[in-house]
Amino acid sequence: MSRVRGVSAARASVLSKLGIETVRDLLTHFPRRYIDLSAVATIASAELGKSFTIAGTVHEVQLKRPKRIPLVEITLVDQTGTMIITCFRQPWLADQLHKGDAIAVSGKVEFNYGFKRMTNPFIESLTEENAGEGRIIPVHPATEKISTAWMRRFIANALEDCTGIEDPLPLSLRTRYRLYSRYSALQAIHFPQSMDEVGQARRRLVFEELLLLELHLMQQGLRNAARGGATAHVVEGPALRALAAALPFQLTAEQDQARAEILAAMAADAPANHMLLGDVGTGKTAVAAFALAAVAETGTQALMMAPTEVLASQYDKALGPLLDAAGVSWALLTGSTEASERARIIEALATGELAVLFGTHALLEPDVAPRACSLLVIDEQQRFGTEQRAALIAKGAGAADVLSLTATPIPRSLALALYGDMSLSYIRTRPRNLAGTTTHVFGFEQRGDAYDIVRAELEAGHQAFVVCPLVGQPTPEATEEDEQDAIQVSIESENDFEVFEEPNAHAALKEAEILRNQVFPGYEVAVLHGRMASDEKARVMDAFRAGEIDILVATTVIEVGVDVPNATALIVEDADRFGLAQLHQLRGRVGRGEHPGQVCLISRTKSPVALERLSAMERTEDGFELAEYDLSLRREGDILGNRQHGASVLKLVNVIRDKAIIEEAHTQAAALLEEDPNLSQPEHKALGFELARAFPTENKRRG
Repeated sequence: MSRVRGVSAARASVLSKLGIETVRDLLTHFPRRYIDLSAVATIASAELGKSFTIAGTVHEVQLKRPKRIPLVEITLVDQTGTMIITCFRQPWLADQLHKGDAIAVSGKVEFNYGFKRMTNPFIESLTEENAGEGRIIPVHPATEKISTAWMRRFIANALEDCTGIEDPLPLSLRTRYRLYSRYSALQAIHFPQSMDEVGQARRRLVFEELLLLELHLMQQGLRNAARGGATAHVVEGPALRALAAALPFQLTAEQDQARAEILAAMAADAPANHMLLGDVGTGKTAVAAFALAAVAETGTQALMMAPTEVLASQYDKALGPLLDAAGVSWALLTGSTEASERARIIEALATGELAVLFGTHALLEPDVAPRACSLLVIDEQQRFGTEQRAALIAKGAGAADVLSLTATPIPRSLALALYGDMSLSYIRTRPRNLAGTTTHVFGFEQRGDAYDIVRAELEAGHQAFVVCPLVGQPTPEATEEDEQDAIQVSIESENDFEVFEEPNAHAALKEAEILRNQVFPGYEVAVLHGRMASDEKARVMDAFRAGEIDILVATTVIEVGVDVPNATALIVEDADRFGLAQLHQLRGRVGRGEHPGQVCLISRTKSPVALERLSAMERTEDGFELAEYDLSLRREGDILGNRQHGASVLKLVNVIRDKAIIEEAHTQAAALLEEDPNLSQPEHKALGFELARAFPTENKRRG
């Protein structure tokens, strides 16, 4: 950084706190927005409730401290009127701005106390210095110690030093897609002459980011495929035929296609890495059963891991009879399995007597050592950390096939960006003619309406779930499963684990007491959460399935794997604290039989954005449509940041807006590697160098 003119040691230290350590970091510190002075509105013409850029002259600047909160009030005038600008917690503006200064402000226009107003808008001084930068002013992320003006100056100096930099994209790709050169794109995105230039520059840089990521993922897949010791599974035989005959229903066309794709991948002599994506209730587990049968057919073993004991216990009931009919030996191992039974299972697994072992995190214990594991199935894979998935995969000695299942709907564009090294199968339609659900969003003051809906279902002889984001007060004895419930809610609601500290969040234990004594007296109310002992959880679930419990108050432990057809009503308390994907999963617990489900989302929030987000649940039952809507609301950095190896590369990508570019990058990456797997040809060497730079850890590992 010291090579860039104007960047002193002190400024370099400040920049490093923004993650800017190198010239490359500086050049990829992209503007977060632009002030387009070619499209400036006047104060009089600016419509209320909309965002505008307005240029004017400072008439007065006042520093005030109501309730000890510093605010600066700026009176801005132009030839058409007066506007009041209020800036909270920015007292330094009182020293930086003076009467007569020309400034541009950009923000939403409101009206209060007789004046049009903006609150905390972006403010740019219009000086002779930046007048020469053009009519479009980039707004880069900055700090109090380094202003946006200084940031522009540093970036301009860095660009000047990098004139003539090599372009990693082959000329054939730039020509095919009519892309700017890298230097032209950097110049245009930082200092555009028009907003059209911004779009073209962004298109080029997004394509580069995605191509690098797809190449990395695909090369990773190729390296895995090149490993020795993979099992070419037998995908036809008596076990598979017996399983198909034992199914109580016929596979849908999508299920059958997914089954064929998975078995084809398993039949190859290279390790398979496949993901099966399916909406709630689409029958992914039935498809996975064929993969388990193929393992038994081959004479090897499989481990299948679930995130919760509740889900793992469903394998016992849903998959156990099918595997029994197919002659496939199996067992279930959880943290609560009795010591003697656990020892028997471990021994049978080590000798090869046991073909399939279902389980929770208990499968990760060192003494769980299969004799010949050729398949690892990770159910609800997004609920496991990278290290947990890697620990399970290690049980297959690095050459086993991996099948990941997820009921979290992921649009194809996001799946390609996150899992470009995996082959994918989708199941979008439900195999059974389920009754479906109707969703209602209620404010806290309308909760009586939700109770009326539930009461009507109970009177009809049906059952209900009530989901709360908390168990009760946090205790040191909280189990891993209970913590996972809280963390999942926290991640979905972007609250940084504040879920344990939110005083208004409904606790399951307290809620159950209120429902039992005040709201639904005469009905049997029980509680289910992660802190309960495993045998107690099993007892409660068995009683609920048997109809002995009318209302089950639970945490998100019921999110997946709970199938009670007589449950037709669901209340989710503090619903705004859950992500749409998680709400959709919870909604899938009702309406699974012949009677339609009634879903009531209760929220205390008054935020229009949060309420609009919840209303999407009322509009559609399509999980993939909800996922796209949810992604469209998020900040770009939040969408892809959960995949560590891509977080540092993808700075501009938005998976909804950039669907077409993701598809093209995926296609072109595959074509490049088919032609030149090591990117060693002369026209690809710059791209290979850039790929090694973008993923240095992986490159070092290869070396």
